[in-house]
Amino acid sequence: MTPVNARRIRWIRVRVAMLTALLLVGVGAIVCRAWELQIKGADRLAKMAKEQHERSLRLAPMRGTIFDRNGAELAVSVEADSLSANPQVLKAAHANPTLVARGLASVLSGLNVPKIARRLASDRHFVWIERHVTPKQAQLVSRLRLPGVQTTKEAKRYYPNRKLAAHVLGFADVDGRGIEGVELALDSRLRGRVETSPAIRDSRGFVVFAEHFLDDRATQGEDVTLSIDRTIQHRAEEELEAAVELSQAKAGSTVVMDPHTGEILAMANYPSFNPNDPGAFPAASRRNRAVTDRFEPGSTIKMFTMASALGTGAVSPRQHIDCGNGSFQVGEFVIHDSEHWGRLSLTEILAYSSNVGISRIGMAMGKARMFRALRQFGFGESTELGLPGEVSGILRHYSKWYDMDMATVPWGQGMSVTALQLAVATSALANGGKLLKPTIIRRLRNSHGEVTEEFQTGVVRRQAVAAWAARRVVPMLAAVTTDGTGKEAAIEGFPVAGKTGTAQKADYITGGYARDTWLASFAGFVPAYHPRLTIVTIIDEPKLDHSGGLIAAPVFRRVAFAALRHLGVTAEDSRPALAEATRQKRLKITPEKSGHLEMPSIVPAEYYEARAERTGAGPDGQIQVPYLVGKTARSAVTMAYSKQLEVQLSGSGMVRAQHPEAGAYVMPGSRLVLTLGEPEHARQGS
Repeated sequence: MTPVNARRIRWIRVRVAMLTALLLVGVGAIVCRAWELQIKGADRLAKMAKEQHERSLRLAPMRGTIFDRNGAELAVSVEADSLSANPQVLKAAHANPTLVARGLASVLSGLNVPKIARRLASDRHFVWIERHVTPKQAQLVSRLRLPGVQTTKEAKRYYPNRKLAAHVLGFADVDGRGIEGVELALDSRLRGRVETSPAIRDSRGFVVFAEHFLDDRATQGEDVTLSIDRTIQHRAEEELEAAVELSQAKAGSTVVMDPHTGEILAMANYPSFNPNDPGAFPAASRRNRAVTDRFEPGSTIKMFTMASALGTGAVSPRQHIDCGNGSFQVGEFVIHDSEHWGRLSLTEILAYSSNVGISRIGMAMGKARMFRALRQFGFGESTELGLPGEVSGILRHYSKWYDMDMATVPWGQGMSVTALQLAVATSALANGGKLLKPTIIRRLRNSHGEVTEEFQTGVVRRQAVAAWAARRVVPMLAAVTTDGTGKEAAIEGFPVAGKTGTAQKADYITGGYARDTWLASFAGFVPAYHPRLTIVTIIDEPKLDHSGGLIAAPVFRRVAFAALRHLGVTAEDSRPALAEATRQKRLKITPEKSGHLEMPSIVPAEYYEARAERTGAGPDGQIQVPYLVGKTARSAVTMAYSKQLEVQLSGSGMVRAQHPEAGAYVMPGSRLVLTLGEPEHARQGS
């Protein structure tokens, strides 16, 4: 072997040895690294992998549906698109957050570009862009193909009837949490259980696989059935809005209740709001005034004073009370009636709403008995309905009453109530003296349709007054609507029992009572002798007129007539009640009082102006002016508008004069000047 070949062989051997050594070193390094990854750092690396690729999804169930008593949907949950983004993907794609935000703003009107740009520039893996967008907006965003931006399906609360029963239902926020009304009161039941489930995500952070073995229905929120009747609720809201707008009032409330079960069939407030967009309305419009607002009830309290006085023996049914020729001095104060009444029967005291007469009856009961009597009717305590914000009203203990309180509390001054309290107390007179616990929730069902809770109706809190005393007051209250201050509440074919109320509002800043600021009310039940409905209407600060008999009573009439028809109660069904009513002793008009009960006849809501004389067009398309003297302001305005006439009102009360005179021919759009005057029977406290 030549020296050259020997050197070449040695060099080959050296290179093989070096390569072998390098291979051994490499294999050793791999083994060491494998040991480090698989054994030494296994737990730490497994945890890191899990954090990077696995994600716990929060599985929020669909919120339960809210139904009315007949199964109509009032609040439902629907799927909606929401836009989100992964800022890490934007960074990996070298996308400019500001440009991406501007692209989104071109589709989503009102989007805050700087705010969204800051979110997209963050170090997070998930940020919200916009919640609950329309399908069209979601489609347009998808077409932009923006890196890291995705569409997510979420549950959105939707109220298909818009403003209907808004104050009862309340609303839920964008995260599905109840904020007001039933949505808040039953939030935990409606929302259901929130579960978590593992999911796998890709390198961009998007979920690519999720599996859970839960029965979806097991986590769903419960469905709620309310006692509200959608049809009656709609009519109550419609009539209340018309009354508030026509009388130029500040606000109003109406409560419709079943007097035998305590179920609330309707609870309307005006002004109202749309729970689909609650932020577009002021906070005052979202307040459930029927349970949150307290007020001095005025003369509606007289019926409870009378029933309690009869039940305690303070007066006898056939007793007459000296009304002092319309005035009654208590210490340094004098209580007045608007008429110079002499001796009145108990029926006449309620029918004419005599403050003096009821004050004398209350004083005959004494402070302690008067206080306990009003407490028995639930005044000064919560009704326990369960809606958020309910207040109890104010009824001070009799030990804190002044002498004047003893004379004014019997006719509703010096105390405060809510519309709901007044409805519950009125129902006690309608059902034979039982004070019921009102209910607005009937039952709850789970996602399998099984009833999980049934709310008992007709639960008696106490016997407010003796049954015989409650029955004895009914014909007195019926006289209010046939011959007294509540004739505008009368319904043709149905006996109506009720009481009007007109009260000055207290001024809590200066003390005393605000000048020319009133609250008109009417509380009653129908049919009087076999009641199916209790209805209370409150009109806050009416400007056109302030008498409860002229402002609130017509709302009772129209709501009651529509509700009775909806429930299938006909005039024929009330014939036994009418026969019983005719057997009751009628209100007697003594000579010195004759001629004071002059009010227009009342007809049902559907045609309360339909009897106006229909005349053809005059020459050159002119219109004949209708006869409006004696009409209420509302009736007159409605009739004039139906004739295409503008109206200018002067004064308050009922129409006493009109210009042009009835029968004259005028052009459409002409102005009709109506002079209003206080009816001779109307007065403060009526």
